[in-house]
Amino acid sequence: MPIDVVLETHALSEDNERGIATGWLPGRLSAQGRANAAALGRRRRDEGLAAVFTSDLRRAAETAEIAFGGSGIPILYDWRLRECDFGTRNGSPAEEIKRDRLDHVDRPYPGGESHEEAIARVVRTLADLPTRWSGRRVLLIGHLSTYRALEHVTTGRPVRDLVAADFSWQSEGWSYRLG
Repeated sequence: MPIDVVLETHALSEDNERGIATGWLPGRLSAQGRANAAALGRRRRDEGLAAVFTSDLRRAAETAEIAFGGSGIPILYDWRLRECDFGTRNGSPAEEIKRDRLDHVDRPYPGGESHEEAIARVVRTLADLPTRWSGRRVLLIGHLSTYRALEHVTTGRPVRDLVAADFSWQSEGWSYRLG
């Protein structure tokens, strides 16, 4: 049976506000981000979610905890939903990471991973969902790599095209059907 997947990115972080590409660093939500996370919970709590899966990076986990803590909806932490590991460039200015991102589609960042590796990691999480959640609706809280993986799996778009494309955040998230 298909799985309905809703994707929400982590709420606004202090690094987002400063123009930093956090990568695998934990990051923290800003005051506005904490308010956004609370709004996410109000918007999504009554949508029949069977579970919330979140990246284990602090900014995503904090989003999930603010939005769904105490709701009775299980929050499951999965490191595979993390952002791309920019290696020695974690914490670099976001414009620098964006400018040369195509150089790292299939070549890892120094000390990190490539975008293809990051997307393949997230795809393995998606492949595991039917084991327990077939026919249900789940929410993922992740990062840009999570979005790219879902787009890759559901549309077949090549990873290079997804990495090359401009990305626009959506305050209402994205909906997908897997399976």
